[in-house]
Amino acid sequence: MPAISNEWTVEMLDALPDDGQRYEIIDGVLYVTPGPGEGHQDIVGELHALLRDYLMGSEVGKAMVSPSDVRRGDRRRNRVQPDVFVIAKRDGKRPPYPYELHDLLLAVEVVSPGNPLLDYQVKRDLYLREGVGEYWVINPDARNVSRWRGHDDPGEVLSKIVSWQPDGMPVPFTIDLPRFFRAAFS
Repeated sequence: MPAISNEWTVEMLDALPDDGQRYEIIDGVLYVTPGPGEGHQDIVGELHALLRDYLMGSEVGKAMVSPSDVRRGDRRRNRVQPDVFVIAKRDGKRPPYPYELHDLLLAVEVVSPGNPLLDYQVKRDLYLREGVGEYWVINPDARNVSRWRGHDDPGEVLSKIVSWQPDGMPVPFTIDLPRFFRAAFS
């Protein structure tokens, strides 16, 4: 949920105690969500492993997992941490850290049960408006993936297969979703 003040900065965020909560700021608004649970982390780990293997040895991108800072615009008032994301490589190397939103080829959030609007609306709008090529929200309860491929895309909900193919990759990254969820929760 958003905090009362809309004047938060990254410096203020860094001064908060490490209490297991997840803190992100978008345009100075603080969003606090509970620390990830076991099922959330199972999905994050499984997806990261699949993306890492898909991109291994490529010059296209690198799969990352949070906590890793991604910022935009006024870097003092914007810091998010997508659960899993792929950063574009430039000349075979990662861009400097902390990453910029426009460095992301794919951003993925596992829906937060405490505040699904943050993932489905606030972050979706932010990521796609800032040029992230594709955005997914994974819903572990419904066992589906909501996907958007640009700011004007109305999106789609997928329950069988999801595919993604960044420029430069010869074959698509494809996930059989029922198999993916079985593997993540086994």
